[in-house]
Amino acid sequence: MASSLNESSPYNKFEIRRRNPDPKSCALLVIDMQNCFSSIAKPILSNLATTVHLCRNASIPVIFTRHCHKSPADYGMLSEWWNDNLVLDGTPEAELIPTLDRKPEDMVVEKNTYGAFRNTQLEEKLVEMGVKEVIVTGVFTNQCCEMTAREAFVRGFRVFFSADATATSDSELQEATLKNMAFGFAYLVDCQRLRHALSIK
Repeated sequence: MASSLNESSPYNKFEIRRRNPDPKSCALLVIDMQNCFSSIAKPILSNLATTVHLCRNASIPVIFTRHCHKSPADYGMLSEWWNDNLVLDGTPEAELIPTLDRKPEDMVVEKNTYGAFRNTQLEEKLVEMGVKEVIVTGVFTNQCCEMTAREAFVRGFRVFFSADATATSDSELQEATLKNMAFGFAYLVDCQRLRHALSIK
């Protein structure tokens, strides 16, 4: 029987269904933990580190994404939406936060839109690895994390969405995404649930 989220968490009120991830068929996606988003990412660094540790100890592959633009040809609608204030490849802002526990063998997927599946070969790589489930962590909860989770769901992956290792610019947006995810796309997890599910003491 699956454990519940931490009883002190405000997010278990959103849960409609519960399930634990299967480490034999799961991958951890760490979305856009980059220098340009460090102020948003800072509050979840500890929980993300715990999540990565739990997954590594359960032999779950860890995949990082890095949002960057190489030329105006790949700006798309983001250019209009964010007034050309984009993350440009080759700049310090585009690099992953150096304190992350990233190993040389960890896959890094480059993307140039919110979702991590569009034009990245991520789906094909996951299938090759035998992955059927993904755990989504990182920033921003309501943009790149949510879009990636939705894309994974419609591609047939079972999605687990972290309530305490995702972050965005305000609490209302955070809660809105968690409510959306729990309603139609993903099972909510946190560090406590993962620790129980993955049998890490």
